[in-house]
Amino acid sequence: MNPLLANAAAPLIIARLIACGVMGLSVSLMVWWLLHALRSADIAQGTEWRYDISRINELRRADPLFRLLQPAVQLLARFNRGAFREALPEVQRHIHAAGLSRFWLAEEYLAKLEILALLLSPIYVYLFFSWLGPIGLPVALLAVLATIWLLRRRLASRAAKRLMEIKRRMPFLLDLLTLLMEAGATFLRALDESIGEFHGHPVAEEFGRVLADMNLGKTRHEAFHALRDRLADDEITSIVGSILQGEQLGTPLARVFRTQADVLRLKRSQRAETLAGEAGVNMLLPAVLVMVATVLIILGPFVLNFLTLDLAM
Repeated sequence: MNPLLANAAAPLIIARLIACGVMGLSVSLMVWWLLHALRSADIAQGTEWRYDISRINELRRADPLFRLLQPAVQLLARFNRGAFREALPEVQRHIHAAGLSRFWLAEEYLAKLEILALLLSPIYVYLFFSWLGPIGLPVALLAVLATIWLLRRRLASRAAKRLMEIKRRMPFLLDLLTLLMEAGATFLRALDESIGEFHGHPVAEEFGRVLADMNLGKTRHEAFHALRDRLADDEITSIVGSILQGEQLGTPLARVFRTQADVLRLKRSQRAETLAGEAGVNMLLPAVLVMVATVLIILGPFVLNFLTLDLAM
């Protein structure tokens, strides 16, 4: 081999070896950081409020993304607390209604959505910059904001869907509670049996929290009041209010449950009738379009034939 070529190639080989070493070191550090961040080790108790530390520890166990990006989530949460103060109660209500972990705070969950959108920002910048040039940068920023908004809407739709599932299944749970209590079971025993029968359904999860609250020492009034505040739905609020009022007046709970189950079924029938009435109006525009298309298909050839003969003459 030519000594001159060997001398010229030596620095290049050394540079490649150094680059490989740096790359290996960076990958090793990244893997170590991921493994360290994903460990669900509890945060040590310091001068912070004890409940907040316990809440964060439970959230770290429940959500790997929070464990991975906890400093960034908490930093953005402080910003959200001041910037979106008026929207936070609604977000918190949607978090509870969607069945997410009760350890989430609204500002922290918003921060998680913002981080997810920011993680997609390099893809948006690459795509829009390659398509539109420099104009693609503000378009990419708009895409990030749109992603945050879509994720927020997804949370709201998830909460609405879960509430609908609860309201559809609640009459059957109330019927089962009525049958068990009329057969001689206590309220706690009947509630425990009903929750086991509907295991895995959102209605069982919510009434399971009611049962857990009562087992932890809350009164029946406080447990149902927490259910009403947690779901914040008009129909469920009306049902829980009737249950609490019946308890205050001394009305047997079995009778109250049977009445509320009948009310829920009546509202379900009314909702179905309303949707059926709206279906005709919603189908009006598609029906008109289909009719116009049919007329064009039938009369189109005759019109074209007539125009062709006119031009020929």
